[in-house]
Amino acid sequence: MKNIPTFNEALQKLISSPSISSTQESWDQGNKDVINLLSSWFESLGFSITMQKVPNTRNKYNMLAKLGSGEGGLLLAGHSDTVPFDENRWASNPLSIVEKDNKFFGLGTCDMKGFFAFVLQACSGLHAKQLTKPLYVLATADEETTMAGARFFAQTQDIKPDVAIIGEPTSLVPVVMHKGHMSHKITVEGESGHSSKPSLGVNAIEIMYQILGALLALKEKLAQRYTNSAFDVSAPTLNLGAIRGGDNANRICGHCELDLDMRSLPGMTDDELITCLTDMLKPLAEKYPGRITVQELHPSSPSFEQKSPSDLIDTAEQLSGHTCCAVNYATEAPFIQQLGCQTIVMGPGSIDQAHQPNEFLAFSEIDKTNALLINMINKYCIEAS
Repeated sequence: MKNIPTFNEALQKLISSPSISSTQESWDQGNKDVINLLSSWFESLGFSITMQKVPNTRNKYNMLAKLGSGEGGLLLAGHSDTVPFDENRWASNPLSIVEKDNKFFGLGTCDMKGFFAFVLQACSGLHAKQLTKPLYVLATADEETTMAGARFFAQTQDIKPDVAIIGEPTSLVPVVMHKGHMSHKITVEGESGHSSKPSLGVNAIEIMYQILGALLALKEKLAQRYTNSAFDVSAPTLNLGAIRGGDNANRICGHCELDLDMRSLPGMTDDELITCLTDMLKPLAEKYPGRITVQELHPSSPSFEQKSPSDLIDTAEQLSGHTCCAVNYATEAPFIQQLGCQTIVMGPGSIDQAHQPNEFLAFSEIDKTNALLINMINKYCIEAS
């Protein structure tokens, strides 16, 4: 085994290799440097490596590392990208590890490059001949935007692990449910004109005002119709995120746009939510023919649920010491679940630190995470029959 860094060295190299995902092209970066680092390290440990260019992205790649042979086994998965950052709000360089107050500070320490540094250490003493079932490590691209890497992997890979753990920051609490996410743009095309003669134009803001009323009514209807007490926000949500329209006080507004997102509960389908949205807007679309359009901003992410009984749930609760829970944010879990494996989300670090200035990973996570990963590998790859 050569070229295997220590945990601190691996974390430093991963954090100092920027791999920002953003819908804004000026911020968006490739992830090949991170993928090359991971590939070289896991190859040195005896893993076979497959790199996969993700279509319709800006130079993004997935990496699958495999140790051992046969069917089933364990998949440890995570994303290689980070969100953008505002350097002025950081107390240190986001792209360099700073050790202070028993914490590692840096962009991606908990969300979620740090997970790969843990996995690397947990695998450092393994040999393929020890394994009765294979161990896989997956690093994906663009989780922070379109989840393109996980979508493509689920469509194209033929691996069928028994279980999968996605190492998002959950403070090592096993997550077995999360909401889905979809975002849409509603556009109103009015007819501009001089404000002194309103009858000669069609004010897009006035139409949007009526749309806002319909959406708020839909928000209330969803909250009354659907609920799941496993979530701290027990209903599906509808958020009015951004609005743009008009150009001057003395002109009739000819164009207005609204961006919104909806987050569904497990058991709700995308089609169900879209039907609710279009039904609520139908009377206004008929009132203003040809002026209202709805389009998807990003591909939707489905909701996720790992149903019980599940050996993975039982094992995760036993090894972590935590009871499984549900969360409101979305992950790659529903795409990994398409491989046909029991799937949970569980990793070091707190979601409260994700996407925040001065993101950190506490030293107190190290021993617990190492022990958990080693025990999972033992159960599903070494002791498994």
